[in-house]
Formats: sequence, C-alpha cells, structure tokens
Amino acid sequence: MKAASLPGRLVRSSQVCSSANVFRAFPRQRHGLQAFARHSSTITDPPVAAPQIDFAQMSKDRALHQTQLRARVVPASPSYFTGLPQFMDNLLELQALLRKNETLPVVKPGQAPRVAWLTLESYRSSLGEHVRTSKYQKVIQILHRLNHIHPTLKAPEVNAAIEAHRRTIDPFANKARPITIDRFGRALGVGRRKSSTARVWLVEGNGEVLVNGKTLVDAFSRVHDRESTIWALKATERIDKYNVWALVEGGGTTGQAEALTLGVAKALLAHEPLLKPALRRAGCITRDPRKVERKKHGHVKARKMPAWVKR
Repeated sequence: MKAASLPGRLVRSSQVCSSANVFRAFPRQRHGLQAFARHSSTITDPPVAAPQIDFAQMSKDRALHQTQLRARVVPASPSYFTGLPQFMDNLLELQALLRKNETLPVVKPGQAPRVAWLTLESYRSSLGEHVRTSKYQKVIQILHRLNHIHPTLKAPEVNAAIEAHRRTIDPFANKARPITIDRFGRALGVGRRKSSTARVWLVEGNGEVLVNGKTLVDAFSRVHDRESTIWALKATERIDKYNVWALVEGGGTTGQAEALTLGVAKALLAHEPLLKPALRRAGCITRDPRKVERKKHGHVKARKMPAWVKR
C-alpha cells in the first residue's frame, strides 16, 4: 500500500518505527558493541609481523640436507648385506688362505696331526650367528685340507687359522695310562659291555679261572659264554700259561662274558704287548658300543610290529 493513500497520522507513526529499528539495538547486541568499543579504545600495541625470510640461510640448509641424503655409513665388510656377515667373512678368509697354499705338499691321511675342532654350538657362540650344520661343514673341510699341509711348510697364518678353530681342551691329548704289573706279577684289566663291568687280574700260572669266586663252569651255564670269557687266551694259545681271577657285576650272562673278554685281553697286553695285532684280529681289544634298543610305543618290541589283521 502506498504512503500517499494512507492517512497522515499513520504515515508519521510508520516513519518513527522505522527509525527506531535502525538506531535502536537489542540489549545483547548493544552490550557487544559497547565491549568492542572499549577494547578498540585501549589497544596500543603495535602489530606483530612475520620475521623476514632469509633466503641465503635457506639455500645453505637445503644444500646441507642434500649432502646428508647423499652421504651414508659404508659397512666395514661387503658381507654386511648377507644374512651371516661374520660367517661369510670367516669362510672367505679360509678360502683365500686355501687358494694361496693349495700347491704345497701334503702328508698322508694317517700322518696328519689330530685336531679337535670347535663344536657347532661353540662356533655359533663365537660368531654370534645361527650357522647351519651344512655351512659349518664347509669350514671344517677347508680346515682339514689346511691341516694336511706338511708341517715344515705351513705358514704362520695357516697355523693361526687352525688354532682359532681348535677346542680349548684337546681330548686327543688325554692318553690312557699304560697297564702296569704290580710286585705280585698281576696285571689289572677292566672291560665293559652293555651294563656289565669286569675287573680281571691276570698272573702267570697253569690256566685256572675264577669268576666271582666260582669256577668257569659254575659261573656260566652256556658253553658260548665260557668260550667268550677266555677267548683272548684261546686265540693266542695262552690258556695254560696264565691264571685268571675276575670280579664282574651288572647286566646278564652274555654282557658279563663279553666284558670279561675285553678285560682279559687288556691284562694280557700288559704281559705281552707284541700280541696286540693277534688280539685285534680276534676282536678282543675293541670295545663293543652296542646297547639294547629301547621299545617303541605301538611296537611289540624294539622293532617288531603287531600282526596286521585285514578285518
């Protein structure tokens, strides 16, 4: 509706209302305007600007960063990038040593000095790496070849490599004490078989045999066990020249008889060392390491299986 068509009183009232809407604010708005006016009147600090950019320093930092990216720590050995760096260094060193000395003369297989090499566990501990058995065998083969070089031509570096892989305690250095004959003319021999242990005193005599204070017939009922007891004397034809007094314990009759065989042979060697080849051919001075095999689960005995039934 146009203002001209309205009465004069209504036109004046509408103008007053519009001016009041423009210049009059709500209480909440008025409070905000007053607070802003007070804050703006109290601000006296100068504006803070960003620091000036130093492009020269930025170029230096960028160049240093690029240099650090290009530079890296070089490993001490190329084997660093393998799974077993210590082992590979050791293997390559031994291979180079073998190539350098492979043309030197060697001794016969039986004449090379016996060396007790490090065990696999000790070798792993010394390197600090888990080396497989097959890989360690390669090291042992090279060491065996180096050990067979003639002793007068071995280089100091070869001896150093052998000593580095030798055990601290050499088991081959421990030698058995020779059996001696006491003032009564007795020689003591000890024999073992399975779980039986026999101590035999052998003295020159007329062929008497006592086992645990019993005669040979009373001690063993089987003829085979009796023959096993004096087999060393029978093989060398010395049955009627020595007396045997033995103490045996543990195991069964077969184990005790074969333990006596070894004990009698050792005591006989103390009296007559030249009989060693004959006793070795007869099989009297070789320790039999065989043991009874244990029974397995699901088997009737050690190896026997139950009978298979189709239905």
